[in-house]
Amino acid sequence: MAEQDNPQRQAITIKVPDEIAGGVYANNMIVGHTKEEFLMDFIYMAPGQGIVTARVITSPGHMKRIIRALIENMQKYEARYGEIKVAKDPREDVIIN
Repeated sequence: MAEQDNPQRQAITIKVPDEIAGGVYANNMIVGHTKEEFLMDFIYMAPGQGIVTARVITSPGHMKRIIRALIENMQKYEARYGEIKVAKDPREDVIIN
């Protein structure tokens, strides 16, 4: 919503620290929850090991907003670039001895 549509809204400057600006790669995710929180571990599954590259903890209400934003953006992406095929689960390549 544009600021002129809602004069009560204020612009907020968001700083991305240098150590976060480059982002991290994840090809897997584990989600868990309690009554009060959702926990998302983003994981890079490499041959022989998995490494948590980021952990996000949020409230159930905000999690619902995250899911809504992801769905909306996925629809926009597919409308522009075409349907995305579901990636193979990287754990299928993991050999456990």
